[in-house]
Amino acid sequence: MNQKYVFLQALIITIVVFNIGVFLGYKLEASRIDKINEWYLESEMELLDQRIQEIALDLVDLNCDAVIQENINFADRIFQEALTIRDYEEANKINSDIIFQHKRYDLLRTLFWMESMKIKEKCNADYHNIVYLYQYNNVPLEKDAAQDVFSNFLSQIKQEKGNNVMLIPIAADNDLPSVNLLLDRYNITELPVIFVDEKYKFESIDSLQNIKDYLN
Repeated sequence: MNQKYVFLQALIITIVVFNIGVFLGYKLEASRIDKINEWYLESEMELLDQRIQEIALDLVDLNCDAVIQENINFADRIFQEALTIRDYEEANKINSDIIFQHKRYDLLRTLFWMESMKIKEKCNADYHNIVYLYQYNNVPLEKDAAQDVFSNFLSQIKQEKGNNVMLIPIAADNDLPSVNLLLDRYNITELPVIFVDEKYKFESIDSLQNIKDYLN
């Protein structure tokens, strides 16, 4: 009888602790999603402002140096946010809403890529657009390892080249029509791929050194 009471007491404590753990897990995920949503809204506003600047280049004599610097600042910001979101996703075990937030960011980065191309052309800027297109859903183990190598390599490139590169990571398998159209436009069929200056594709780990050679 005593043993049954001890077992029942232990079971109740286990259930209570488990439920508290689940509740705290949901609260943590919710706070992360709220933070990502806040970042997204701020980035969306900044990108809208950037688009207005880009349009104004056709209408009035804006300072190209200032426009380029704003473009660089925005690129740095969304890159840092991408690193944090990746950490959140690796820790995410409960709430799938973060996946929706990831899609929103993919669209935002895709739009930024388009704007970056326009500003580069209109202002004759010498920075490089480096777009990292990768697989996000159901990634095989071998490909996941390769993508880690790609990601770490690009982080190193960003640290070395700084403002000379616009590093834009985009998940290319989230069934977003705008992304799919660009994949077709540039004949991108394999993931992951690093797409540089809308001209050069690097699809293997062995080809990464060629990116350094090109940037130098």
